Amino acid sequence: MDTMYYDHGTAAERWERAGMFFDAKEYTNAARVLTGLVEEVPEQTAPRLLLARAYYHSAQLNRAEAELRIIVERDPVEHYARLMLGRTLERQSRHEEAAPHLRIAAALAGDFPQE
Repeated sequence: MDTMYYDHGTAAERWERAGMFFDAKEYTNAARVLTGLVEEVPEQTAPRLLLARAYYHSAQLNRAEAELRIIVERDPVEHYARLMLGRTLERQSRHEEAAPHLRIAAALAGDFPQE
């Protein structure tokens, strides 16, 4: 497929296209659209988070981790990014590194262990 298709249109049109690809479980195509969008608006969390999710679901775990670390560095209380980072690390069998992120995500969500 022509790469111009992924870059064509306004940012809003590309965001919508990426969402359609993601919803259709075409995660690699969603990532192609989102990569350009994230480069265009690097300060926005939503496109970067969806890109990380697309990478995660298409087993591009190193890329997912990199995007999630950027989000968490910028916004340490971004609950879903923390959760996704923990799960991404777990999926790479890096359980010790994942644990603090999962604990923080649980605390941010108000999920405290019952004693």
